[in-house]
Amino acid sequence: MTIQAFYPIGKPGTPWGREEVAQWLSRQDVKRSYEADVLRRIDALRARFDVAEYGRLDYPSGSYPLFAIGSRDWRDDLPCALVTGGVHGYETSGVHGALQFAEGHAADYAGKANLLVAPCVSPWAYERIHRWNADAIDPNRSFRENSPAQESAALMRLVAPLRDRVLVHIDLHETTDTDESEFRPALAARDGAAYEPGEIPDGFYLVDDSEHPQPKFQQAVIAAVAKVTHIAPADANGEIIGSPVVAPGVIEYALERLGLCAGITHARYKTTTEVYPDSPRATPEQCNAAQVAAVCAAIDFALAHAD
Repeated sequence: MTIQAFYPIGKPGTPWGREEVAQWLSRQDVKRSYEADVLRRIDALRARFDVAEYGRLDYPSGSYPLFAIGSRDWRDDLPCALVTGGVHGYETSGVHGALQFAEGHAADYAGKANLLVAPCVSPWAYERIHRWNADAIDPNRSFRENSPAQESAALMRLVAPLRDRVLVHIDLHETTDTDESEFRPALAARDGAAYEPGEIPDGFYLVDDSEHPQPKFQQAVIAAVAKVTHIAPADANGEIIGSPVVAPGVIEYALERLGLCAGITHARYKTTTEVYPDSPRATPEQCNAAQVAAVCAAIDFALAHAD
């Protein structure tokens, strides 16, 4: 059944205009610090890695520098591995998992792969624990030419020179209870659409590229993560978040066509992780560890099957 969820901004059936976006923006408060949580950890990595500012977000509420962490021993003859986190700022383990990987595991790939890690693509949203940016735009539907999202456009400029050289790209995300309690109702209200309730899966899952699927790669990542946390089962319809489960813990999207971050390169191996931090069976530490396990397994598989 389709119902219209109540949302405190806008009129049902009418897309938001500037007034509604401004009203929504006025409700977004800073809840945590990008400087303290992210930038200080990136600064601590400068002794071991190349750290570059690849862009800057400029909003009326403030300016946010964007940083990427790269291999210091970059070699043109090595394959490239791209790790992105925090495309949705509220998905905490995506940010902290990417940083934890850089801190504890990136050095293991010296001489094997060129690493590029963008741990917090959306710092404005990270501070406000939100899915959208300050313009009420979802960056993870905006990775396309002439992107309306500053966050997406900046990352695409960073990656553009490497687009054909990236072997593996893993984009770190979460599916949370607030997807149903806040973000999907807000999306319906913003677009003047009816809200259709969904089901939040309990556990970790992956999103493969339906246009270039790599099932063995996805299953290698699932197997590694299963040692850290539980894998989401299919629902009664054999689906996860409305998409058919094609293998345990795996669904598929058309990544590039949908403007998703995992589709910004021509990497042979690409995936989007989805951790469930609200599960009673998972701690924040497990969520971060699951992201790290996924990154390591993805890079290891890609390097072992690079030819």
